[in-house]
Amino acid sequence: MANLRLLRSIYPYLFFFAILSTNACRKDPNVLPITPSSIGEGLDKSEYAGLYLLNEGNMGSNKASLDYLDFASGTYLKNIYPTRNHNVAMELGDVGNDIGIYGSKLFLVINASNKVEVLQASNAKRIGHIDIPNCRSLLFHGGNAYVTSFISPIQIDPDSPRGALFRIDTASLEVTGKVEVGYQPEEMATDGKSIFVANSGGYRQPHYDNTISVVDIQTFHEGEKIPVALNLHHIKRDHYDQLWVSSRGDYKEVPSSLVLLQRDKEKRFYPVDTLPIPCSNFAIKGDSLFYYAIEESPYTSDRKVSYGIVNIKSRKVVTKSFLKPHPEVNIETPYGIAIYGCTGDILITDAKGYTSSGTLYCFSSDGSFRWKVTTGDIPGHIAFLPKNLATRETISH
Repeated sequence: MANLRLLRSIYPYLFFFAILSTNACRKDPNVLPITPSSIGEGLDKSEYAGLYLLNEGNMGSNKASLDYLDFASGTYLKNIYPTRNHNVAMELGDVGNDIGIYGSKLFLVINASNKVEVLQASNAKRIGHIDIPNCRSLLFHGGNAYVTSFISPIQIDPDSPRGALFRIDTASLEVTGKVEVGYQPEEMATDGKSIFVANSGGYRQPHYDNTISVVDIQTFHEGEKIPVALNLHHIKRDHYDQLWVSSRGDYKEVPSSLVLLQRDKEKRFYPVDTLPIPCSNFAIKGDSLFYYAIEESPYTSDRKVSYGIVNIKSRKVVTKSFLKPHPEVNIETPYGIAIYGCTGDILITDAKGYTSSGTLYCFSSDGSFRWKVTTGDIPGHIAFLPKNLATRETISH
């Protein structure tokens, strides 16, 4: 049971086969309208033209896909990669794990296909790709893209090796460096001098990693490891120069938690507080940390989904339910979260049962429902497109 729970946590889509869904008859089933007025008072009056959403897709089905939402018109375009890249023989790939825009380029981490796809951010046309084994997460700094890698094959293995952090020149798309970090590294954060890598050790259960690797950007060497908590996943730096990191625990005796790190007199980070709250993913806006959690019993079929806000200054949970009830809202499996900086709108993706199309929900900053739209399979990762990069090609179909 423990092995199954671990695999489901890291790759929930391993447990399902791809199911083809049919759409109601329409001119183009990949173009979905949202009522423009529902977006018009918020998202389209900002520096962003729209957002890209990367859908993971079921593992082994080569169904990772890229969607685009145009804020001004309220048009949602599904699976745009094939239509923008007719000369590319293959689909996007297997399992879309992360997304980011840097300069004029859009980077997509395609985990099980062992590559990072690079597209033009303005129109999603392919530029090239970089081969990275079992790649996981993206971070950008100083003209470089940093990508974490599990290195080893996708499988539970107590002898799996330490992972690595790759450095990619965003101009040439060449790998310019590689450094060994902890076991099965996940997300990263940076203060401009160091990169902080959350190590999970997920493949080595029950001997999970519990550290954050600190990699010096200048020398590109791992300087130290900070002991934190079991099975780390998401990590973010707030505007008080603090690090927040989520721990998944061991799915059995050690529960999930949220850990805060601050600097000591030597300016090194160390854990100062552990909040005993389950946390599957989170996003920070101002002094508020928005989180959601999916708790599943290792012994029964009990399952609980919760949402909350932590004040990052007081370290207190200020609410355990930031979404207001609405008949249009029925989130089964929250899978991604993003805060729209200009308005504070909350975007949450729903992977449903991991077997078919998901849903992207938008809520106002007070938790009121605004709109929703159908996405590709297992939607999880969002990148906002700056207005200065948008062209007519961006919303063509």
